[in-house]
Amino acid sequence: MKLSEILRLVWINLIQNKFKVVLTSIGIVVGAATIVMVIAIGRGGQMDVADQFKNLNAGAIDISYEQSSDSSSSNSKSSSKSGSSGKSSNGNSESGNRGQGGFGGGEMQGGGMPGGFGGFMQGGKNSESSKINQEKITLSEDDMDDLKTFLPGISDITISYTTKSDVDGGELDEAESYTIAGVKNNYAGMSNLTMAAGSFIESSDETNKEKVCVLGYSVAKEIFGSVKDAYDSTIYIDDRAYVVNGVISEVGTVSSGISPDDSIFIPYGTGVKYIVGTDADPTITVIASDVDKVDTVMENIQSVLAENYPNAEFTITDAGSKMEAASESNNTLTTLLIAMAAIVFIVGGIGIMNVLFVSVKERTKEIGILKAIGCTKKDILIEFLLEACFISILGGILGVLLSFGITPVVEHFDVRVELSVFGAALAVVFAVFTGTVFGFYPALKASKLVPVEALNEE
Repeated sequence: MKLSEILRLVWINLIQNKFKVVLTSIGIVVGAATIVMVIAIGRGGQMDVADQFKNLNAGAIDISYEQSSDSSSSNSKSSSKSGSSGKSSNGNSESGNRGQGGFGGGEMQGGGMPGGFGGFMQGGKNSESSKINQEKITLSEDDMDDLKTFLPGISDITISYTTKSDVDGGELDEAESYTIAGVKNNYAGMSNLTMAAGSFIESSDETNKEKVCVLGYSVAKEIFGSVKDAYDSTIYIDDRAYVVNGVISEVGTVSSGISPDDSIFIPYGTGVKYIVGTDADPTITVIASDVDKVDTVMENIQSVLAENYPNAEFTITDAGSKMEAASESNNTLTTLLIAMAAIVFIVGGIGIMNVLFVSVKERTKEIGILKAIGCTKKDILIEFLLEACFISILGGILGVLLSFGITPVVEHFDVRVELSVFGAALAVVFAVFTGTVFGFYPALKASKLVPVEALNEE
């Protein structure tokens, strides 16, 4: 029998059983729609991870110290003692503290020696200060300098902190609390930030402790209404005037570190002098030169800091691990969705198999007549396989259309969906594959019917 004649028979059988075909294809429809959504949600999750971490360098390592309540309370007692002893033992202690803008906490008490290797190299003269450092530890610029000097395998390093302060100006009716980030001039480059207007903090702003600031995109719109109006304007942080040097381009949601869109950036030293004083809780960030050697750099960081703070346990985390964890979480979700889609396809395939078995039973005489007039086993096999494939293709196409329809519903629940041609094509391919696999056995059974027995079937 010619292929055209087989196709004609397939078409006639499908048209005569429209309702049955539609019901049979429902499982495939759901499976195809699931495949499209799985790929779309998976791609959306990957893009979300990329967007959330795009302001982080893969080789970035954050170093911070969480002060315990016990050590804080004991430090408040030792600080008052060391403050008085410091005046008697070292006449430069008070001026040394002023030179640091009040930043450094216990590190600057009792002699005014800064933290880091400078203090470590002084031996017995700094022993009292070392004990105090063990009670209250505040990472400082001196620690950053020590790491920069003694830590191999890094390309850049910076220090930053965040706090909350009242901000007024622009279109605000009253002062509102915003996140203030004290950063160095290299922070923007290390965090992959770009400017929508103006420039980021300059080294001269840091050196002179200028009262300038850089606004995040969302902050600029909230306070001034637009980026254009924000640039070169003035805001008031804790009732002190700061000139807006620039506005950062919109970054979007971030999973770690400072959220640039919702922050106001000021020079590190300016913030220490006018806002945080000794209450700062800085984080030092280093960039490993080789991403593959981040673990080694982290071990070296611990070794360097242990020289100054022997009993301290610092929190050292790398952006790469955070990215990997987020990606693994997204991959796990995608795997679960794929498993669900596979189950749906299997159910749909079983539905096709059942319908074809029933169809073979109903059309036994028809099969006997076809064989009696010369149709081969191959012709019968192809006919039933083509019927299964057409049902699957129909289900696959309807499933793709269904996925387009439910996408807005899924996005309504804050799930990012990125539809693709690849996902749609893969869904149809899976549908055809399912129909072929599950339709093969009923088709094979139909092709093996004996003509005489088939014609005598009641």
